[in-house]
Amino acid sequence: MDDQHSDYIVYVDESGDHGLAAIDPQYPVFVLAFCIFRKEDYRLRAVPALQALKFKHFGHDMVVLHERDIRKAKDAFSFLTDIERREKFMQDLNEIIAETPLTLIASVIQKEKLCKRYVYPKSPYDVALAFGLERLHSFLKTRGQQGRLTHLVFERRGKREDAELALEFERVCRGANYKGEELAFKLELADKRTNCSGLQLADLLARPIGRKIMDPKTPNRAFDILYKKFYQSGGQVEGRGLKVFP
Repeated sequence: MDDQHSDYIVYVDESGDHGLAAIDPQYPVFVLAFCIFRKEDYRLRAVPALQALKFKHFGHDMVVLHERDIRKAKDAFSFLTDIERREKFMQDLNEIIAETPLTLIASVIQKEKLCKRYVYPKSPYDVALAFGLERLHSFLKTRGQQGRLTHLVFERRGKREDAELALEFERVCRGANYKGEELAFKLELADKRTNCSGLQLADLLARPIGRKIMDPKTPNRAFDILYKKFYQSGGQVEGRGLKVFP
């Protein structure tokens, strides 16, 4: 491994929209999920496992897994209307997530509470991004990665949105964070059609987190699997690997 580069790679995806003008009462949260892999684990375990799943259920590995399409049984996932096939697919997918070595950091912004707390609230995306980058920095320090460049891969969302993300990302990394430290992170943007295992896994993880925060009493099998993956500090997940704000 090149000493200039970290041993880790991070894939980031979101759930919900970050707008505050019209908050969806059915999903009034914004989630930004940071899916962290040791590069060796990603190369040797995560990617092959996801490819094996695709070959088993689709016959090829060109399909791109999207949580929304799976949930709604759309397009390539229309076969999931069959209850038996859906159960087998979801069981295989849950096993991959449970068994793949990864660490999860998630920021959940409760938009209605944000608007009540601040007269001029910041964008939920910017708030979630800062929380995530700060906690990622802490995680990497505990893994001896200080000063080594870590790449974060985000999915492209549009020219204006990408420019805003790049600006805020750079601002936080230059010291606009709670410790005022420079963060050795580099932003990478991937096309939505990119068949990237890390982005697909991050996409699958974000929504179950949002659902759990919205409705903590409802059984959530996906979240139960994810909870073991959250970054912990001092044995604590809340506020560390899982940041809910306000």
